[in-house]
Amino acid sequence: MAKILVVDDEVGIRELLSEILRDDGHDVVLAANATEARFARQAGRPDLVLLDIWMPDTDGVTLLKEWAAGHLLTMPVIMMSGHGTIDTAVEAIRFGAVDFLEKPIALQKLLSAVRRGLQRQPARARAHMTLASFTRSALLRDLRKRLEQITARSRHVLLRVGAGSLAELCARSLQVPGSTWIDLGSSSQPLELQTLEQARGGMLYVENIVQLTRAQQKNLAFALERLEKCDLHLVAASDRNPDELLAEGWDPTLIRRLFEISLVPPSLLELRDEVPEMAQQILLHLMEANEIPPRTLSTGALNALRNSPWSGGFHALKSAIRSLALGALEEEISQEDAVRSVSQTATTALSLPLDQPLREARETFERLYFEHHLQIEDGNITRVADKAGLERTHLYRKLKQLGVSLNRRNGEL
Repeated sequence: MAKILVVDDEVGIRELLSEILRDDGHDVVLAANATEARFARQAGRPDLVLLDIWMPDTDGVTLLKEWAAGHLLTMPVIMMSGHGTIDTAVEAIRFGAVDFLEKPIALQKLLSAVRRGLQRQPARARAHMTLASFTRSALLRDLRKRLEQITARSRHVLLRVGAGSLAELCARSLQVPGSTWIDLGSSSQPLELQTLEQARGGMLYVENIVQLTRAQQKNLAFALERLEKCDLHLVAASDRNPDELLAEGWDPTLIRRLFEISLVPPSLLELRDEVPEMAQQILLHLMEANEIPPRTLSTGALNALRNSPWSGGFHALKSAIRSLALGALEEEISQEDAVRSVSQTATTALSLPLDQPLREARETFERLYFEHHLQIEDGNITRVADKAGLERTHLYRKLKQLGVSLNRRNGEL
């Protein structure tokens, strides 16, 4: 039968519901609070959840909203409450619950609600993850809040990024579900007003404005001036500062307009300690989207992923997880598989684009060099300066010039 997760802080109610459901042939998992429910949801992928509203750590409606925001509401959820109100029930249904049971719950009423719930087809996970998918990271929660604050008053934001960019993850977090997504770097054809009008309410995105051709720069300028009229938002990213772009021939008006509102998001180098949790959430997301078979990550594999600099950013991390899951011979992804994948990723990241002008190639090498040593030394500036043979002050200036983000979690200045 079905695997059912029962979440209730009262041990007597948990045991009673468990006994009834097991007698009806179901496999039951119990959780006493939201923290245990999150873990059970991730580990067990239940077919249905019975979720109490009033709990000591996080209430049930808040947990329901969290699952919905993180695109983890892929199973029917039935809310329970001994102090239910119409308003609470309506709010729970609005955020994805399929039913609402008021305590004390009669046996037949419980079983009928469970059977109805199990007949509901679970929603497919969305193709794209967002910042809301990673609920445990304080840095990512703060980043999401900053982005939402900015976009509440501005139609566009420029992300000033370096290696390890989270640019697309940021943009996907601001995209209205079901709305149009237009990558302005994917086509050099002239952008028409009709295209923008048809995308009303959608998101325009540029992964790195430095890579835009002249024709694409014109499209960006055209779109930027029509965001309000067409009810659109724009998220663009850049690893260069305005002076560098102006020196390369960019239109000063466009540069000034783009850099009016900017934000420096953390890179995966700064999020090193969050990488294991991010990797597990990515794995879960891919499984529920049926992109990979059921897999788990061993502790050794998670440590190997944590110790990689991920210069390619979130896209590189997600690609690595997908590749590991598809290529693993066992259900648990081993440390050996992850180390092999991480080593290849690092080798690829350190390859230099030799078709660049000398100055740009030198900057690319320096950026990779310092990011590599910052990762090895866990962000310790003193040790990196000693290795590089530079004064600390000179190193700080160099890192700022190259756009390399620093991890100051250890408190070093």
